[in-house]
Amino acid sequence: MAMPEKSSCTKPSEDFSHFPQIIELNVGGQVYITRYPTLISIPGSLLWEMFSEKNLCSLTQDNKGRFFIDRDGFLFRYVLDYMRDRQVVLPDHFPEHGRLQREAEYFRLPELVKMLAPKMNKLNSVGNDLCQNDLEELSPSIDTMFNPSSSSIVHISGPDNPLALTTGTGSHLKKAGFITIGYRGTYTLGRDSQTDAKFRRVARIMVCGKISLAKEVFGDTLNESRDPDRPPERYTSRYYLKFTFLEQAFDRLADAGFHMVACNSTGTCTVTHDQTDDKIWTSYTEYVFYRE
Repeated sequence: MAMPEKSSCTKPSEDFSHFPQIIELNVGGQVYITRYPTLISIPGSLLWEMFSEKNLCSLTQDNKGRFFIDRDGFLFRYVLDYMRDRQVVLPDHFPEHGRLQREAEYFRLPELVKMLAPKMNKLNSVGNDLCQNDLEELSPSIDTMFNPSSSSIVHISGPDNPLALTTGTGSHLKKAGFITIGYRGTYTLGRDSQTDAKFRRVARIMVCGKISLAKEVFGDTLNESRDPDRPPERYTSRYYLKFTFLEQAFDRLADAGFHMVACNSTGTCTVTHDQTDDKIWTSYTEYVFYRE
């Protein structure tokens, strides 16, 4: 991921000729290449202001000379699409309407905000009605007790099937399912197996499971760069977390009602130190969590 390293301060020019026609951007670590006229196509927008002559000294560049913008790199694709065509086409089951609307407000694109507002209102309306309708349709002989304004237990009782469903805040039912947490690590073990092993820090925590469950539990701490724009009902094994503390992941899962049901680990000796006979092992560990 290319990080910002230096600032560029170029002398202003009346016709903006100091900017090349092709601009490279580093938005939150994601690289975009676009035409300069696209960036200044909407007067009053933040990008128009950033690339106007009066703000040249405030532009930051990464170590490869790309202009760096510290925003969500994956949602920026839709911002750029809108600036190109004055319209935006979102994938089916797009789960990030709220975040995209926030990006549109940040980049000062009022028309894009208006386009997204009806979709947000529709989603909120569907969310408010969905759970109550689903419960009412379970069975005419089932009695339900539901409080849409608080975090509670929805008790569903019938002649033959007593059942309890956990709800979150508002009217959203928390679904049952599995989430698997995995990580690779290395450790050094001396010739005397009773000596303490020397562990290195965890480089990356992987998340496997249903998209909707993973996003519910980990939210903005979930890195979707290797599997973006997947619908929430699909599954993935390519997400990973933006932090590297296993305890933090466990706390989030526990807060969401998950408990560990299984774990496993494998280790392979990769190299032996010539002078000390210490062996360097590579391990892969998985923890399986389940919510009823």
